[in-house]
Amino acid sequence: MASTIVISIRDLSFTYPDGTCGLRKVSLVVYAGENVAIVGPNGAGKSTLLLHLNGVLRGDNTVEICGIPVRDGNLKEIRKKVGLVFQDPDDQLFSLTVFEDVGFGPMNMGYSEAEVKERVAKALELVGMGGYENRSPHHLSIGEKKRVAIATVLALTPELLVLDEPTSNLDPRSKWSLVALLKRLPVTKIIATHDLDLVRALCHRVVVLDRGEVVADGATEAILSDSALLKAHGLAPED
Repeated sequence: MASTIVISIRDLSFTYPDGTCGLRKVSLVVYAGENVAIVGPNGAGKSTLLLHLNGVLRGDNTVEICGIPVRDGNLKEIRKKVGLVFQDPDDQLFSLTVFEDVGFGPMNMGYSEAEVKERVAKALELVGMGGYENRSPHHLSIGEKKRVAIATVLALTPELLVLDEPTSNLDPRSKWSLVALLKRLPVTKIIATHDLDLVRALCHRVVVLDRGEVVADGATEAILSDSALLKAHGLAPED
């Protein structure tokens, strides 16, 4: 495992405007090349944590991505390094064509027309959607939409891929096809999920969140074989 630190979080706390506590003193270090699952029951703080990785949310904390603090002056650089893929691809796809959606980020970053075309083509090939450039994203299947949503962030060649419930609403064939795709992508991944089959297949490490706190952090096999831990935090049925 490479020793380069991609994510460094120290004592991250966040409270929503209505007073709901989203995170409580979360500390986390992730190294280049790791595939890390963030698991926990609904309301545990998984999505809240993900949104701090590119500055959508910012709490009382120190968050660094590749050694760069997440703060106002650095957000453009941070968002080139962090590719955030939402649970619902319709939150990410808003253009008339797949090309426009995937090219949106590179165009906004000021790349030339030729480089935008090159980045779109490469990103779509990576997700198995080459040739879909002129298709409407709104007429694709949910599995195809998820692949295009991933391509929209891969077009900026991020150092960190952050996915929120990537296998939700997929049938088994589409799910395992997406898992195979994610395995092939040579980038550090943070995946928030309830899907423990996905975790077993893809992730080397598991962080368990509950009520905004990290309650466990360890190797996947050790965490998922701890039935008492899983039951205590809503990840396995009670006896």
